[in-house]
Amino acid sequence: MRFSSLALAAALTAGSAGLALAAGRPGADWMPAEQVKAKLSAAGYESITALAADDERWEGEGYKNGRKLEFYADPRTGAIMYEQPDD
Repeated sequence: MRFSSLALAAALTAGSAGLALAAGRPGADWMPAEQVKAKLSAAGYESITALAADDERWEGEGYKNGRKLEFYADPRTGAIMYEQPDD
């Protein structure tokens, strides 16, 4: 029984470490960051000041119509899913 508990603890630790490493990295099927930036530019963003993979989406900040906005973009299409002023 002791061996099983140790094996389970090791497996859980290894699994959670893998999750921690995956955070902040784009998925294998995600649109590359440069293509996302091009989509955002086509949607009216004059500049992108931050773009990172987080919470299963692209998250970032940029300027659109002279206003600083925070946005989320779909990881596979680059479409804007959410944006709001970043005050």
